Amino acid sequence: MAKGHRTQIKRERNEIKDTRPSAKLSYARIPVSKACFVLDAIRGKDVQSALGILAYNPRYASGVIEKLLKSAIANAENNNGLKAEDLYIAECYANKGPTMKRIQPRAQGRAYRIEKRMSHITIVLDEK
Repeated sequence: MAKGHRTQIKRERNEIKDTRPSAKLSYARIPVSKACFVLDAIRGKDVQSALGILAYNPRYASGVIEKLLKSAIANAENNNGLKAEDLYIAECYANKGPTMKRIQPRAQGRAYRIEKRMSHITIVLDEK
């Protein structure tokens, strides 16, 4: 087959799989900008200190991300056989999801648009 053939490209892409434990939350009802405040606080930390930060963070996103982090830790322990004490947060990011569009009635028959943004949040762990 030619070097740029579709099946060969797919085979090469599938060979380099990321085996690090991770967890992803799709369609979280949190804007990316608000989720990033919490994610920036825990990026690069070990999981025990990250859970402590999330437990005492007053933002709404911290509760959602705490649940996601616990899921990633459980994935690491059950699927990869890793110990929770040795893990740290290698990557955590939020990507933009779809936006729900709503309207707010205003004076004189006008309508203002309200955009309720969503995000896809990903946490990737790694061993120290």
